[in-house]
Amino acid sequence: MKQNIKVIIPAYNEQDSIANVIRDIPAFVDEVIVISNNSTDDTELNAKNAGATVLKEDRKGYGYACLKGMQYISKKNNKPDIIVFLDGDYSDYPEQLTEIVSPIINKDIDFVIGSRIKRLREKGSMTPQQVFGNWLATFLMKLFFKANFTDLGPFRAIKYSKLLELQMEDKTYGWTVEMQLKVLKKKFSYTEIPVKYRNRIGVSKVSGTVKGTIFAGVKILSWIFKYSFK
Repeated sequence: MKQNIKVIIPAYNEQDSIANVIRDIPAFVDEVIVISNNSTDDTELNAKNAGATVLKEDRKGYGYACLKGMQYISKKNNKPDIIVFLDGDYSDYPEQLTEIVSPIINKDIDFVIGSRIKRLREKGSMTPQQVFGNWLATFLMKLFFKANFTDLGPFRAIKYSKLLELQMEDKTYGWTVEMQLKVLKKKFSYTEIPVKYRNRIGVSKVSGTVKGTIFAGVKILSWIFKYSFK
């Protein structure tokens, strides 16, 4: 049976990359939804011209954008089987979506993360603070929950029914780690797929700034400790 797959792409000022991302998404995907997170450039126009459904979310925050996409999907009559989350900066390889959804389709896994392993990363594609932050977060998840995660990678897929069960709430940088922690708490099945990772087009809105890096780190650690002592 064919799976209904929708892709959610939060995007803030990604006019130079968004069309590339949409173009490389496999044709079997039913709908690509780009959420313009208060963009002030041609992100929306370029995404629409590339064939995506374009939504607007004026409240800045990665989680706000993802929640907007989920709200849109909730109002559709034909609900998807799988939701894929993907960044709009072209650092991931969208064509690897086939590999990301494969464990869900073929092995009935609930949740899959694209793990940006070192040997597949382009030099400079992740900052030292990103690498350390990922290591620390996944180390703590292993320590507290015996988790096997190696990354907080944004390229990920989850069964739509399971995503709804998570009752996601983070509005900003804690979205990815919140999802992983709730997957662990609910004992959903999960796995990782090694993915390639390249230098993004444009400047990172998180790791490219000191403020963004600190804020993201605080959010991630606060979610981990919140769930560790529940």
